[in-house]
Amino acid sequence: MSLLLAFAAPLLLAQVGPFTTPGPQPVSPLPPELQNRGPRRRAQSPPPPPPPTLPPAASTQESRLQLCLADAASSPDQAADAAEEWLGKAQGAERAQARECLGVAQGRLDRWDDARTSFLAARDLVDPVDRALRARLGAMAGNAALAAGDAAGALAALDPARAEALAAKDDALTAGIAIDRARALVSLKREPEAATALAEARASAPGNAQAWLLSATLSRRQGKLADAQAQIQRAAELLPVDPEIGLEAGLIAVLSGRDEAARKSWQSVVAAAPQSDAAATARTYLGQLGPAPAGATTGRR
Repeated sequence: MSLLLAFAAPLLLAQVGPFTTPGPQPVSPLPPELQNRGPRRRAQSPPPPPPPTLPPAASTQESRLQLCLADAASSPDQAADAAEEWLGKAQGAERAQARECLGVAQGRLDRWDDARTSFLAARDLVDPVDRALRARLGAMAGNAALAAGDAAGALAALDPARAEALAAKDDALTAGIAIDRARALVSLKREPEAATALAEARASAPGNAQAWLLSATLSRRQGKLADAQAQIQRAAELLPVDPEIGLEAGLIAVLSGRDEAARKSWQSVVAAAPQSDAAATARTYLGQLGPAPAGATTGRR
């Protein structure tokens, strides 16, 4: 049993945010500008006129921001230079947009401290009335701090971002910020506060499988196996085929004395993605567990 725990990955400290987890199930709501996409191709025919509700100046600013963010996804060095040049000429709201693009490019280049500085500067340039945007930029700064290994600095950005998201009544953003706060709190060994943050994430976004998975991981680490089992079951209902959920379900099962249920969970991870890192971890766990007893029947996850 102790050997299995020694191999258990600390899920709460992995996959810190949208820069390092641009996949289909992100830790927190993935802003469109951080999705892994190539440069935007221009249409051959003239583009349609902007919607009448969007002023032409704002439309131009948004187009420039989106083009800059698209460049940041494919050519971050070039995008960083372009954003610096834009920042030198921009005025008003455009300065926040230029700072945002610069931060995204810096994150793509693993310049996390610079990215955090850029996102915080962008946040401070946003009109206080736009609380959702301020929350999102603060959350991006927190993600950058987590990626840099600065949990205390992450909380310094995420705590005010949480307040802004709550004021904006943006449940998805509130949940994402709560998850990132939980990661930072676990890193600081403040696990009871992390549990409270994850409870907020589950309440704000009950359909967020990552919130349930990380809650199960934390409950397991705290020895609350009944809570962990209920939480991992909910995560599995939301994402029936997910390697991280399968790994965690197996750990909870083996600690609860249900070795065959653990075996089935880990075997399902190997079957679903045989070449993945998760499958390699599952094989390690299976090797530690040993062969199934003769005549044994496997349980469910």
